[in-house]
Amino acid sequence: MTARSIRGMAAATLAGTLAITAAACSNPGSTGSASAAKDSAVVGIAYEPESLSPLLGYGKDGNSKIFDGLLAFDRDLKLTPALAVALPTVSADGLTYTYKLRPGVKFSDGEPLTAEDVVFTYRTILDEKTNNASKTELDALKDVKAVGDDTVVFTLAYPYAPFAERTVLGIAPEHVAGKQDVNSGPFTTKPIGTGPYVLADWSKGEKITFKANPDYWGGAPKVKKFTMAIIKDDDVRATRLRSGDLDGAILPPNLAKGFKGDGAKKTYAATTYDYRLVTLPTHHQVTGDVAVRRALDVAVDRRAMVDKILEGAGKPAYGPVPTDSEWFTKGTERPHDLDRARKILDEAGWKPGPDGVRVKDGVRASFPLWYLSGDKLRQDHALAYASDAKKAGIEIKTQAGTWEVIEPRMKTDAVLAGGGSPGDPDFDQYLLLKSTLGGDGFNNMGRYDNPAVDKALDAGRRTDDKAARKAAYDTVQRELVKNPGYTFLTHIDHLYVVDDSWDGLSTQVEPHDHGLASGPWWNVEDWTPKGADK
Repeated sequence: MTARSIRGMAAATLAGTLAITAAACSNPGSTGSASAAKDSAVVGIAYEPESLSPLLGYGKDGNSKIFDGLLAFDRDLKLTPALAVALPTVSADGLTYTYKLRPGVKFSDGEPLTAEDVVFTYRTILDEKTNNASKTELDALKDVKAVGDDTVVFTLAYPYAPFAERTVLGIAPEHVAGKQDVNSGPFTTKPIGTGPYVLADWSKGEKITFKANPDYWGGAPKVKKFTMAIIKDDDVRATRLRSGDLDGAILPPNLAKGFKGDGAKKTYAATTYDYRLVTLPTHHQVTGDVAVRRALDVAVDRRAMVDKILEGAGKPAYGPVPTDSEWFTKGTERPHDLDRARKILDEAGWKPGPDGVRVKDGVRASFPLWYLSGDKLRQDHALAYASDAKKAGIEIKTQAGTWEVIEPRMKTDAVLAGGGSPGDPDFDQYLLLKSTLGGDGFNNMGRYDNPAVDKALDAGRRTDDKAARKAAYDTVQRELVKNPGYTFLTHIDHLYVVDDSWDGLSTQVEPHDHGLASGPWWNVEDWTPKGADK
């Protein structure tokens, strides 16, 4: 395996490449002429990061073109060396991880990578002054120190089973980032890293353009210029792809199928941990009622959503863990049962009113549900959810808005949101469900508060015994049946349509990431233009 082929992006568990067009395969065929060879690509994605600094969370799962981590994920989610020469040496008690750095690696400004850069990166992330919303993922880290220029030693406060997977986050240069404000300095938008690409331009809200790093330690990429066009509206993304303005794009199923007859393009499907859910804020007098939550949980027809909205490209979701994961708790599936939903509401005192909407103590069973403007999948999920709820006597008023409009309302208003992180159950469940993180940005958006879940989440991350961890996450999933907190709807397969101009494309099982570093371009540094000299 070459140095470049070991690079990965976001946490993923299993290669999931499925070409849906007639010539389905992981690596498209090698037809084409040299004159048609391309060395640049423009792809359409839905969202952009708030910052390009790994100190603030960018690339925390390895999904960065600008930075490298000590380790990387390959397409099967196996950890492989990146900035480290080998996987870490782990002490018998699971509390010490030692990494040896790859010699000769330089940042894109020509300065050498040293162990002090690694120490600086991790200590800065954990600094209470640093605005990194994911720093609790490093809660186990007690200390990190450099031993000479080429060795880094991490000491943990408790055995944290997936710690090595947390060392895929990008390493920042101390000589640059350490001389400015970590939260607002120029490094947040003009980063310097060791990765296969360097930032050429970032026009916020429009595009992020990368150019190949000619001195990359893994070899200079064949795709010399790579641009991510930020196009929030699904329909606009599809239109620009069809017009030739884009070389590839992530699309919802109903738009992706429109390209099936296009022989110049291929469609790739990646199975994911990406779910859609409805937040049920505890600070709302309707959604805060456990009976309402339980009723909604069985009133919703998840299978119909998969069949009609996703056109089969996904599966029902009953929690953050997909039903085909080894961490899924069998028996926690909730079948569609409208009669049961009505019975739960009746027994809780929510009685049908004259207009069909239930009422309890003078309060109508009505609440708003926000979804992101331009996101057709979220819109369709929201409308279907509202339709199912209406049959049980619950009125849901769907509204579209930007995150600037939605975020201030999340404490009391429901949101059609998304999430999901493969790899380890701690990665997603802790941030989603831990009560102490309620109201912390997009962590625990519904302010879910369940002592039994809090206890299980702590137990799951504080041991490396797999059986004990499985028992802890079983508890979490069973508690979500008793008190849903969120209505999980579907796990979504990501669909990408890409011009058939390159060799080397593949996909992985993906996180919630909306194409920023997921999709067939997770390894764009390994693409080879068709017709180019081998």
